[in-house]
Formats: sequence, C-alpha cells, structure tokens
Amino acid sequence: MKRLWYQAECRSILDVVSTASATAPSTATPTVPRLDHPAPVLGTLGLFTVLLGAALPLIDFFIVNVALPTIADDLAASTAMLELVVAGYGVAYAVLLVLGGRLGDTVGRRRLFMIGMAAFGLTSLACGLAPSAWALVGARVAQGGAAALMMPQVLATVQATTTGPRRARAMSLFGATAGLSMVAGQILGGVLVAADIAGSGWRAIFLVNVPVAIVGLVLAARAVPETRSQKPAPVDVPGTLLLALSLVSLLAPLTEGRATGWPLWTWVSLALFPFAATAFFLTERAADRRGEVPLVPPSLLRLHSLRSGLALVLPFSIGFGGFMFVIAVALQQGLRMGPVTAGLALVPLALTFFAASLAGPRLVGRYGSRVVTAGGLIQAVGVTTLAAVVWWGWDGLGIAGLAPGIALAGFGQGLQLPVLMRIVLSDVPAERAGVGSGVMTTTQQSALALGVATLGSLFLTLISSVGMREALTITLLVQLATIAVTALLSLRLPRTIG
Repeated sequence: MKRLWYQAECRSILDVVSTASATAPSTATPTVPRLDHPAPVLGTLGLFTVLLGAALPLIDFFIVNVALPTIADDLAASTAMLELVVAGYGVAYAVLLVLGGRLGDTVGRRRLFMIGMAAFGLTSLACGLAPSAWALVGARVAQGGAAALMMPQVLATVQATTTGPRRARAMSLFGATAGLSMVAGQILGGVLVAADIAGSGWRAIFLVNVPVAIVGLVLAARAVPETRSQKPAPVDVPGTLLLALSLVSLLAPLTEGRATGWPLWTWVSLALFPFAATAFFLTERAADRRGEVPLVPPSLLRLHSLRSGLALVLPFSIGFGGFMFVIAVALQQGLRMGPVTAGLALVPLALTFFAASLAGPRLVGRYGSRVVTAGGLIQAVGVTTLAAVVWWGWDGLGIAGLAPGIALAGFGQGLQLPVLMRIVLSDVPAERAGVGSGVMTTTQQSALALGVATLGSLFLTLISSVGMREALTITLLVQLATIAVTALLSLRLPRTIG
C-alpha cells in the first residue's frame, strides 16, 4: 500500500510540474535543468571511413617511389625535379598538418575532413593530368595541402568519439592502417604502372584517387559524426608562419641538396633553421603566457605521454621513411626488378605488419610498453638479416631471399607504430584532440621526409662510389642506429599504457 501511495504521489507531483511548465511564461527559468546531448559515437562504418581518409595521404607519399623512372621518361624530368615531386608533397603536408588540426577543432572535424577529401580528389586529378614536370610538382604541393586538411581530423574524431577499449582498438587499427598504407603505396604503385590502364602509365597512380575520394565523401556524410572543440581558438598566424619556415628551411635543402649539388641557398636555408625553430618556440611560449591559444600549446608538450611518445615516433619514422625509399630504388635499379615484382617483394612486410598490429592491443594489455621494446629488437633482427642476405647473396637475389628479413622487419614495426601513436594521444584532452593529432602527424610526416632526405641521400651518394650492394648494406646498418634509439628510449616508457 505504501508503495502504491508513493507512486500516486510521484505521478501527482509530475502532473503539477508538467502543468506549471506548460502554463508558465516563456521568460520563466526552467525548474528542471536540461540534459546534455549524448556524446557522438563513431560506428564501424564511420571508423572505416576515417581510416580510409588516413590511408590516402600516406599511400600517396610512397606511391610515387616506384613510378619515378616512368615519370622521368615521360616528362623528361631531371633527378632534382623528381625529388621535388616527392618533397613538394611531403613538405606541404608536414607544414600544414597542425593548422589543419586547429581548423578542424574550430569549424568542425567532419566538415574539414570532407573539404580535405574533396580537395584531395581534385588535386589528384590535376596530378594525373599534369602536362609537364613543373605542373606535376605544383599539383603535388596542392595535394599535400589537401592531405593536411584531412589527416588530422581522423585521430581527432577517434579521440572525441571513442573511449576505453573501443579507443584502444581504433588506435591500433589506425596504426595498422598507417603502416600498411606506406607499404601498400609502393605495392599499388608498381601494379598500376605495370598495368598501364588505358595507356595511362604512371598517371593511374593519381587518377585512382578520384573515385576513392568520391566514395569517401558519400560515406563521411552518412557515417562520421560532427565534432568540434568546446572552446575553439583562432588561428595562430605568427606560429603558423614560423612553423612553416622552420620545416621548409630544414626539409627543402636536405631533400634537394644532393641532386642540385648543394648550392648556396641550401646552406643558407639550413643555417636559418635553428633561428626559425627558436623563434617559433619563443612565440608560442609568449602567446601561452598571455592567455592566448598558440598553434602548439607548450602545455600540451608538458604531457609526459605525448612528449615521450613523440621522442620514439621521430627515430622510428626516420628509419621507416628512409628504408621504404632505399628499398624501392635498390629493387628496381640494383636487382633489375620490374615495378610489380618490386611491389610484391614488400608483401611479406605488409602481412606481418598487419598481423602484429592486430595482436598489439592484447599484447599491450599483458606486457605494457615492453611490446615496443620487443618490436624494436625484432625489427633489428630483420634488418640485420636483410643486410646479411644483400651482402652475401646479392647475385641472383629475388623475392624469396628477401622475404625472411623483410617479414621480420615488418612484424617488429607493426608492434611499435600503433602502440606509439596510442601513447602519444593517450592523455590529450578531447577539446585539444585536433591539435594533438596534428602535432603527432606533423612529427611523423616530417620524420618520414627527413628519412628519405638523409638515408636516401646517403644511399644515392654511396652508389656512385662503392656500388649498389655495398651502398644498400651500409644504409641498412645505419638504419639499425635509428632502431636502437627507439628500443632504448622505449625502456623509459611507463610500463602500463592507458
């Protein structure tokens, strides 16, 4: 009876409240607070869509590696011009990534993701239709800018729409996608160039992006939730310009220096880099102290997880970028493999990388950050095996001989990259997800370009003096230094990963 009386009283009270609410003037203060809108959730189709957006920029960074000889023949492009085709995209991409993250926080991440996807499709079309080498370079720069609008929205959306185990799995899939895209770029490039679809030759490596971008736009409109920062900040113009100057002054001369004979401008540019980087840091710190929101907030860099994760992403990506460029040149020019065969030689790396990435979350739950250390050791064994095979079995070396070393290297890389990305963003607040992802992808992309510039230049310089076999062996041994740095730094990571 008491329960029935209590329920009747509750219904009576609710009726009174409802009547009062209905008859009260519109200016009256509501007596019952409104509930917040539920947080947006990224579904399976939405995750697939943003991962597609993550794959395209990375695929196109590497897809040209196996097409460079064909591009040179068709457009009468010099070695310096070919390096601009690669570097123009990479530098524009790296320079604008943090700005892309900031804009996504402000105007909406899905909106900017779709704008970037549409621009990427259009600039890819321009690349595929380029009538000259300079036109291709210009289109590649624009394509890199479009990629920089799209890419930061991927991690920012994942950070803002997932939590707990779902976020951990999404981050693992992102890491797997990133690694596979870099490998798949060279595999797909070889297949498309060899297929010569409708006589398109190398142009197909860019034209294939157009229908993919259209599909991505349709899926994004349906399946990706809109998110933005609760406290959007204006664009930091001085910080953006100084960051651009810093990256360009470092990456441009390192990429073009060897091919152009190290003219005066390359040395002036390199001398400018430390001053530009220092000015950028001081400007950002001053803006932070004034209560403004700089492009890269120093408070974000004070996060131990982000700082320690970036310290490992840097050497890892330098080694990865250099390895992929060097192996593409060595397979085609040294071992005289065709573009398809050169691409197929990397399939073991793709398969083992993917398998390790999928196993990552379970292994991290059991062994924590030591998974990164183990990955570094396995990668080192793979690269050492590959160097030994190259040195002692160069004559007649084929896919089968390369497979064990490449597979081990891929498995080790797959244990490292997804976990490192998860560490970098683990403590970044949701309202700064775009900036955090922009900082991480800028670091990764800059390091990839730096790896191509440094290890690639070392390799190409050694070829003329000691020969292809010796050059490749020495470069692989130098890459072991970057792997050692990553493995040693991983010992300082906290054992438990959030």
